[in-house]
Amino acid sequence: MQINLDRALAMMAAARKEAEAIGVPMVIAVVDDGGNLIAQQRMDDALLASVDIALNKAYTAVAVKTATHDLCALAQPGQPLYGIHTTDCSRIIIFGGGFPIIHDGRIIGGIGVSGGSVEDDMRCARAGLAAFA
Repeated sequence: MQINLDRALAMMAAARKEAEAIGVPMVIAVVDDGGNLIAQQRMDDALLASVDIALNKAYTAVAVKTATHDLCALAQPGQPLYGIHTTDCSRIIIFGGGFPIIHDGRIIGGIGVSGGSVEDDMRCARAGLAAFA
């Protein structure tokens, strides 16, 4: 199974619905297994910076094969991945809101959400993941 536009749009709709429920405008991005953009949307009044951040959260989840929030502790000074956020043309995000999309044990894409607190971003991204079918 691959991430295609229809699946990406369904995931984005679920993430957007959650963002609307909590009253936080978000940017939502879905990428394929190579980190290439499939679809991205910016809700009205979402932060402009979130356009780049959401895309890079989705990219990071694929590039390092883990959720972005899991990188945070490992990327602190003195930890094994300190400085990782400066690699890959500074595309690596080390705070929550990006998740790999996994099917049959294989990463087939990523979703990234940005615009609220880290907890809000993660909540909306998880809603998008739950809509994956």
